[in-house]
Amino acid sequence: MRNWKNLTAIILVTICCVAFSSQEKPVRLYLIGDSTMADYTGDYDPGKDYMETRYPLTGWGQVFQQFMVSDSLPQLEKLVKTDSIFVDNRARGGRSTRTFFQEGRWRSVYENLKPGDLVLMQFGHNDAAENKPERYVDIEGYKEFLRLYVQQTRDKNAIPVILTPVARNYPWENARLENVHGEYYQAARDVAAEMQVLMIDLNRLSMDYFSEKGRDYVTANYFMNLPAEKYTAYPEGLSDNTHFQPEGAKAVAQLVFNAMKNLEVN
Repeated sequence: MRNWKNLTAIILVTICCVAFSSQEKPVRLYLIGDSTMADYTGDYDPGKDYMETRYPLTGWGQVFQQFMVSDSLPQLEKLVKTDSIFVDNRARGGRSTRTFFQEGRWRSVYENLKPGDLVLMQFGHNDAAENKPERYVDIEGYKEFLRLYVQQTRDKNAIPVILTPVARNYPWENARLENVHGEYYQAARDVAAEMQVLMIDLNRLSMDYFSEKGRDYVTANYFMNLPAEKYTAYPEGLSDNTHFQPEGAKAVAQLVFNAMKNLEVN
């Protein structure tokens, strides 16, 4: 009788081990980029209270984890097969492709990349800042750093995805939002085509979506245009057509998630 009990126990343990080993390993999704993508909570400003010093400033990557719930992940099956994705947001305000690399931020991602991980890269806002030489990168430099991020991601058997830079809330022409990123918009597309990299044309997606919502709506609800005395962090109000309030961040995150559904790894 004991032998049968022992055999039953062995069978149950074996079944459990097989079931556990058959589960897909969690995938880490790295976000590398600038302030429009960054997460301002946690240790972004060590020792400071986000609600007191930054809110309602919200990067779209700050709210991206909520799209990576188990019920939604089957919609990404062409891109990655997993039952768990952890969003690791390394984006930082003021960073260009060059400064993100020079500060060692990319190295900390690269050293931890595992096969099957995802790297979504969105730069361009700061690369184009000719009036700020500490962050400026010309078009060829911008392309070269994107190539580096793509190649080193592939070296680790992880999956790179290039994003064109998200739109700003200008310029508007004939009730439509137009491209403000000049050649940097096309440069990101060119690198993606050249290296046959998965790409999300976030600039086009956001321009089109914001245009549908209308200038007045996105100005008041999506971007950081704030009245005086409403938020502790901005007692005098604010006029900012680059960075997002929570509603704008969620809208952009939804655009990115929707686009990811159509990405497919060969």
